[in-house]
Amino acid sequence: MKLGSALAYVAQLPRPDVFEDLRRHIDPAWIHDALEATGRASMRRRRLPAEQVIWLVLGMALFRDRSICEVADSLDLVLPARHGLGVAASAVAQARARLGYEPMEWLFDTCAHHWAHKSADQHRWRDLALYGVDGTTLRVPDSEENRAHFGAPGEGKRGKAAYPQVRLVALMALRSHLVAATSFGPYSSGEATYARGLWPQVPDRSLCILDRNFFAANVLIPLAAGGTSRHWLIRGKKNLKWRVLQELGKNDFLVEMTVNRAGRRKDPSLPERWQMRAVRYQRRGFQPQWLLTSLLDPQAYPAHEIVELYHERWELELGYDEIKTEMLDREEAIRSQSPPRIQQEIWGILLAYNLVRLEMERVADEAGVEPTRISFVAALHLICDEWMWSTWASPGAIPRHLRKLEARLRRLILPPRRSERSYPRAVKIKMSSYPRKRRPPTTGPAK
Repeated sequence: MKLGSALAYVAQLPRPDVFEDLRRHIDPAWIHDALEATGRASMRRRRLPAEQVIWLVLGMALFRDRSICEVADSLDLVLPARHGLGVAASAVAQARARLGYEPMEWLFDTCAHHWAHKSADQHRWRDLALYGVDGTTLRVPDSEENRAHFGAPGEGKRGKAAYPQVRLVALMALRSHLVAATSFGPYSSGEATYARGLWPQVPDRSLCILDRNFFAANVLIPLAAGGTSRHWLIRGKKNLKWRVLQELGKNDFLVEMTVNRAGRRKDPSLPERWQMRAVRYQRRGFQPQWLLTSLLDPQAYPAHEIVELYHERWELELGYDEIKTEMLDREEAIRSQSPPRIQQEIWGILLAYNLVRLEMERVADEAGVEPTRISFVAALHLICDEWMWSTWASPGAIPRHLRKLEARLRRLILPPRRSERSYPRAVKIKMSSYPRKRRPPTTGPAK
């Protein structure tokens, strides 16, 4: 029994709506539009049509312990073979090359626009949708082509980086971890550069919480000025200087900074002076800190709530951990070998992550808890198991399996977080003292 037949049978059963298939979340019209808009629609019937290759790329993201050919065979993503054989590795490589990365990018943008912004709208703080922006890196296979395209960190204490790296910056709905937009590319471009490319995706009536490394006039002023009631919140650096204009309350001030001349030369639209709100606070066991924000009204946005809200920025760090540690299984590098396929795989990873997070939000709504109370690891394993199981299940086994599934869903809910705990950053395991393996030098033609 294949996936389509099994799901058709299940849909007729009288039961709670607990058996969900990831495919239902993506409108088939979106896949068609993605292929049409990027010129990748299949013109003839192939063993791996473009529509199937999109699901193959998503399967690659979810089933990291299986080869790409195994994913295609296990998920029933190929047309029937003449001699009963599975799809060949060469056919998979050719199909991925024909697809390219543009349809995956188009499909991710479409899905993220529908899912993440709707989620952020459901979990507002004082009528503002909450987002986080931060950057990370992904290692890619070490090859001359990848090093030339993506680059790598420069010389350090242990020499040049072992792997080329992709720099990625994401806009995430903080209270559901759904990724709303992302920008990535060569390591040589800074996080602020990629972040500015995300600002057109930030909706009105929103608040972006950022890491302090994004504090710059040419980053934050365009964010606030590019829409209606678009605000930012960030922790201040130690060397910042400002002039106090007004005391708004205890440890709460309206301040003014001077935009440096170098920044205004690069962007003449920047003003000479820049007003913001500065809130001083101290957590037990830590040094006093300053929070800076464009939320200037102390009545509409109380200082003590801003302090509590800032620490939701760590939800984005948890989201990156879910992707890199749980989905990618801490692999040294993602598995695609060339820049176009690396981009294709990254868009597939982000889209698959959002699919898992969307299911988690559904379970949270049914259970009456916040999405962050659902275990990502348990949900990921359950979804992968169910997707694989539904491909091979017989109709007679489905009702019994559904009863077990209801019990397993209850185990997804985590206990409430204990806000009184604090863990300062520290390194638990020392980096290895062994010398790093060097790449062999490129040899030229014999003279």
